[in-house]
Amino acid sequence: MSVLPPSLRPRRLLVHLRQRLERADRVSLAAALVAVAAGALTFAVAVTVFSHHSANHDEGVYLTQAALLLDGQLAFHAGSLADAVHPWFFIEDGGRLYPKYNPVPAATFAVSMALFGEPRVTLAVVAAGNAALVYLLGSAAVGRRAGLAAAVLFAASPMAIATSSAFLPYAPTTLFNLVFAVAYLWSVRDESLRAAGVAGLAIGVAFFARPYTAVLFAAPFICHALWRVASATRRFGAESAASTTRALVDAGVRGLPDPVRRHGLTALFGTLFVGVTLAYNARMTGSPLVFPYQVFAPMDGPGFGERRILGHSVDYTLGLALESNGYALREIATRWFAAGPLGTLAALVGGAVALRGWRATGDPRGLLYDRAADDASGTPGFRRTATALLVGVAVSVVVGNLYFWGTHNALADLSDPTDGLASLFGPFYHFDLLVPLSVFGGLAVAAAARALSAARDRLVSRGASGTVARVAIAVVVASAVVVAGVAAVDAAADPIERNAAVDAKHEAAYAPFDETTFEDGLVFVPTPYGEWQNHPFQYLRNGPGLDGEVVYALDRDPVENFAVLDAYPDRTLYRYGYQGVWTADPETRVTPKLEPLDRRTGARVDAETTVGVPDRVARAQVRVDPRRGAPGGPDHVSYTVSDLGDSLAVDWVVTPEGVRLPGAAAAGDPEAGDPVPFDPEGDAVAVTVTLVDPAGATFTYRQEVTVRVTEGSEAGASGKRVEVVWPPERSTCRLVTACGTEGTYLPDEPDAHPEWVVFETAAEASD
Repeated sequence: MSVLPPSLRPRRLLVHLRQRLERADRVSLAAALVAVAAGALTFAVAVTVFSHHSANHDEGVYLTQAALLLDGQLAFHAGSLADAVHPWFFIEDGGRLYPKYNPVPAATFAVSMALFGEPRVTLAVVAAGNAALVYLLGSAAVGRRAGLAAAVLFAASPMAIATSSAFLPYAPTTLFNLVFAVAYLWSVRDESLRAAGVAGLAIGVAFFARPYTAVLFAAPFICHALWRVASATRRFGAESAASTTRALVDAGVRGLPDPVRRHGLTALFGTLFVGVTLAYNARMTGSPLVFPYQVFAPMDGPGFGERRILGHSVDYTLGLALESNGYALREIATRWFAAGPLGTLAALVGGAVALRGWRATGDPRGLLYDRAADDASGTPGFRRTATALLVGVAVSVVVGNLYFWGTHNALADLSDPTDGLASLFGPFYHFDLLVPLSVFGGLAVAAAARALSAARDRLVSRGASGTVARVAIAVVVASAVVVAGVAAVDAAADPIERNAAVDAKHEAAYAPFDETTFEDGLVFVPTPYGEWQNHPFQYLRNGPGLDGEVVYALDRDPVENFAVLDAYPDRTLYRYGYQGVWTADPETRVTPKLEPLDRRTGARVDAETTVGVPDRVARAQVRVDPRRGAPGGPDHVSYTVSDLGDSLAVDWVVTPEGVRLPGAAAAGDPEAGDPVPFDPEGDAVAVTVTLVDPAGATFTYRQEVTVRVTEGSEAGASGKRVEVVWPPERSTCRLVTACGTEGTYLPDEPDAHPEWVVFETAAEASD
């Protein structure tokens, strides 16, 4: 027997769904189709264009947070390894690592991770939900046909497509904002307490997700609610013999005026989630009034003056705010709304239609509607309220974002529309602005459709045949659809292509990981942007317990790396590296390698390095140079070899006393055979072979081996042993002796080096 209640049993659900579909009209079915298409498009973009995530490294933050939530945690508990596994935008607090973002967006991703094992399902559901809610909102404000067109415009907007397809918080927060807006309007139209409660819950969740975004969206609704409550209270007091306060107290909850009860319920549920937000703050930061983002960067919030995050700071003035946000609005109007300038023009026309209708008839749907075919619900007064609130949302989002420097940061170079995160996702802090633009644009489309219908009727009334009239109108409609479609595709193509280029770069960089199956692996990853996990390599994320099939650790100082190795003594070791320089430019690619490592320990480690030598090399200089070094010997030694063939073999020995070059004596420089001491706690020792041609040009083979001294009673009287991480990091450099990742040696990529380059190294530990 099923444990599910009857209303939730699959057979009953299917019957109920079939009955609803049978009752649905063409507009409702079309709206459902638009929502499904929006979800499918979002999922397709997410798995193709963002297959290895985007250039916005917030994605890694939210996905890591989602994994933590699934594991029942709000933070990593890394202890002494916190610095080695510190994710981007996480705060370190005594070994605890917690994200600077609130958990609601991550929780939405966690749901589909738990149910389907694929967080992109959430992206599709959110996109479909937003399109459906824009339809409902537009239907309530300006009619169902206009709502349908609004849903299409919203779903086709490049900013909605790009932003909804990545693991970012803006589309999920808008989903809750839209639920609030629709439920609020329904509560006003239908005098529904249930809808009022849903509105409060939705805006409360939105506040928990992104407080400032929710406040900006809700501000006009709050003003409207306060006005209605004040008006109802005044009327109630005027109709009562007692004072207004006494009358309200005596009435009790059930006797209160309906607006007071409804908006009070909305406020109550919304305030409950404000309390949840403050409780979360207290749990994470120790103070209910301090948000995690403030702990991470106290000067990163709303406000003017000095704004700062990490090493980046700006004197954010009103003038700079106006310049940045003005540029952002132009970008939305010309690039990021559906069909670019054509879609923006439609929104302006829709606004004019609403204003004209409001003035002429009191109904913002305008004069072009046939009242006999009315498709809108509610009274004209209700629709005036709905459209006024949408205008209020537009004003609130635009004005409110002046006070926040985030848009300025996202735009980067204001003179270059292809620079900054806004070039990939649009001015995403203005994401909610798509809602009023879409609704008014939808009104323009619906008004145009009505005008075409009226034009067809006029043609018929003037003697044209019905067929001719229909063909003429069809030609006009087809032309408009083609123009709008081309404009929409053109607007969306550019950001999709830029994001696809980023993904192609990521796919190439992460290829070794896609080709490797890890079993208890430990991978050291480089730090091109500083000591942060997932910045930039957000595809390489640790699990909640830091104990999954693979653990990622930052490749840092030798002492710190040995601490990680000691914490994971039985794992298979790897080092991730690449040849090239990692930048944000998608055209600048790197060639990756995932190199297996092992730890070799003994009283001594004998190593041999063999390098290739081209023609016309006059001499070679061999040098040992520790990064830190230690007292008790030379800080480096070197010797020169003049008799060269097509290769050169260099022997070197690592002992607890230091690194020695046995070949120095054979080269006629016995002092170069002295051991060079290194820091016994951990050091990186560079062994270089520099080839010099007669003109003085050089080519250097460089290898850096991580070493330390350990204790072991079986290794001689002192019990000292040496441990090395093998193989060393190898690079080949022209004209300089150190060139970083630009010269990374790729043994499996022969085309990455001159054909004469050989760089082989071997080592054996012994007691």
